[in-house]
Order: sequence, then C-alpha cells, then structure tokens
Amino acid sequence: MASRRSRRPSLAVRLLIGLVVLLIGIWLGGHPSWLPSPVRNAFVDRSQNPLVNQVLGLLQQDYYRPLDRGQLVDKGLAGMVASLDDPYSHYYDPTAYQGFLNESNPHLSGIGVSVNPARRGLVVEDVFPGSPAAKGGLARGDLIVAVGGTSLASRSSTFGSRLIKGRAGTPVTLTVISGTRRHVVTLIRQDLVVPVATGQIITYHGIKLGSLSLTSFTDGSGAELRAQVQSVLHQGARGLILDLRDNPGGLLNEAVNVASIFIPDGTIVSTAGRAQPRQVYVARGDAIAASIPMAVLVNRGTASAAEIVTGALHDRGRAKVIGTHTYGKGVFQEIEPLPNGGALDFTVGEYFTPSGHNLGGGGVKEGVGIAPDIPVALTDRGDTQLAAAEKTVAAEVR
Repeated sequence: MASRRSRRPSLAVRLLIGLVVLLIGIWLGGHPSWLPSPVRNAFVDRSQNPLVNQVLGLLQQDYYRPLDRGQLVDKGLAGMVASLDDPYSHYYDPTAYQGFLNESNPHLSGIGVSVNPARRGLVVEDVFPGSPAAKGGLARGDLIVAVGGTSLASRSSTFGSRLIKGRAGTPVTLTVISGTRRHVVTLIRQDLVVPVATGQIITYHGIKLGSLSLTSFTDGSGAELRAQVQSVLHQGARGLILDLRDNPGGLLNEAVNVASIFIPDGTIVSTAGRAQPRQVYVARGDAIAASIPMAVLVNRGTASAAEIVTGALHDRGRAKVIGTHTYGKGVFQEIEPLPNGGALDFTVGEYFTPSGHNLGGGGVKEGVGIAPDIPVALTDRGDTQLAAAEKTVAAEVR
C-alpha cells in the first residue's frame, strides 16, 4: 500500500508538468521571437509562403522548359528588393555576394596610381613605389588624357580607371601630359596590393604639410590612416590635408575611427532607425593635437561614411572643407548574410552630423550634401582644389 501511494503523486506531478510544458510550447509557437536564436532556428518553420511554394512548384513542373528553382528564387528576391525603389538596397545572390566581398580586397591588377578627375582626363595623385607607373616615369601631377585610342576628356574617374585596370601581364598605352610635354607610354599591368590610406610630405612656401588620401572605409582603414598621419607628423608636417574625393564610403564604425584621429572627444555621428533606437557615436580618444590646422578635400563622389567624417570635421570646427558639394546620402545600410550563401544589403536607418543635420533629401533621396567652406572647381591647370587646400592650411600654421 505504501508503495502504491508513493507512485500516485509522482504520476500526477508528471501529468501536471507535461500539461505546463504543452501550454508553454503552444504559447511560444505563437511568439517565436521569445525563443533563443538556436532554438528558434531548430523549431520554427521558416519555409516560404505556401503561395510562393505553389507557384514555384507549378513553374518547375509544368513550364514548357526546365527551370532552376534556385535561380527563380534569386530573381524573385531581387525583384522584391527592387520594388522598394531604394538605390542603396540590394539582394546579392551567392555569386554576386562573393564578388561584393572581393571588392574590399586590396589586391588588383593595374599600373599603381591613384588619380583624381579633371576636365581633360585624370590627374595622378600618387604613384605607388615599385609599380609599373613608377618604372614608366609617371609622377604626381601628370595628366592622363587618353587610354589607347579613347579620350578621357569629360569622362568620370571610374570610366578612366576601368580602362587602365586589367589582367596582369597585359599592356596598356597611356597618353600623358607632364608639364608642357605630351608623350605616350606603354606599361605592363601587374598584380598590386593597393593601400587604402597613403600619406606624403608636400611643401608650400617652405612649410611642410602632410597630404593624406583615403580611398574607402573598409575594415582596418582607420588604423591605416592613423599610421600615415603619425608618419607625416614624424617627418615634420605642420598641417594636414585629408583627401576624401571620390571616396564612396563604407563601414560606419571605420568612419568613427577615422574622425577620432582628429577629434578628441564628443559626438561624431548619431543614427536612428525604425527598428533601432537612436545611437550616438562619440570620439574614441587618442586624437592628434587640435592645434594642427587641417583641410578636407571633397567632391560629388564623397559619400556615405566619407560624408560622416567630413560632417564631423566641419561641424566640430576641426577642418575647412574645400572642393565641391558632396553626394548627399543620409541613410546607412546593414548586410545580412543569408542561408543560401547570398546576402541582403538594405537600408536600416538615417544618420545625423554632430549639429543634427541629415545630409539626404528625405529617406533614400539624394540630398544637397555638405557645402564646402571654400568652393573650388577643377580646371585644366592641375589640381586646383589641392592647391587651394595647401594655401589655406599653410596660412593657419603657427
């Protein structure tokens, strides 16, 4: 009898526990967001909408020619994102996503120059040591006016750069103007590791200045630029020029790292999104001396993270902005890798400069951007914007 009584409460307890677990399971089934990610992924049905599955099944089974289900899904997802009418949001299929990742790889085939646009072609901003361009005698300030038989007059820097780049081991013929001399040079492209940040000393009426260039905001670019800043300061630079022309931007975190090189404390940028609370990003410390005068060069190709840095330097009174209006992008994106090997790159919020300005035109529309303190247009007389920056910074050296 004693043993029989002891089993009855145990059975009742097990039934009660089972009932509680069942009720919890039913409730969580209707509230999957409460589940931890690993559990949610294991138990929540993430299959596509039944209607979508039905259409895919009908097409695969009865369409007059064979179809690849994966390609249908890719095109459907791309069309879904395209319907947002957002130029910054994209669906990348697995192949396109791998290509996107490779774009941030600093390895490429070319001749080893960085260039800026001019009306007649491309002005050579820097020549990488040991590159085909260096061996061929190209120098800073040279003007590339043609690639092969194609003139670069009134063309974008992207157009000219694509013609110059190519497979390693192949030749490219350039028409170059050096001072008053016009000549043709043929170079053999080679594989190069292109630095994201470069720096060199230039002299203006006996005053040493550090000329810095940053081409994108990829992972680690802030640290690369900081190293270049320290290098030119060690060489005696008394003022700095940061060239962000044609910099399309990149990682917001790296924008904060770059601005923190020059701004000691306080707000760099703030962000807000529908699914994200407002967040303020502040300077991370260890900035160079605020007494070192500075200018930042911009143009319409200065966008996104490059505008964040420019806006911070401008609003905080740290640098004079020289050149033309920036692009005017006021939103930022996040990239979410997908189970199929692709990714969704989509707009998740807006950003604001330290003074509270959004540089866009409302949502994803292009805005007016940042107006330069000193407007300077490019001419055929060399890099007039850089010349204006040299004069401006040198005048502030104490």
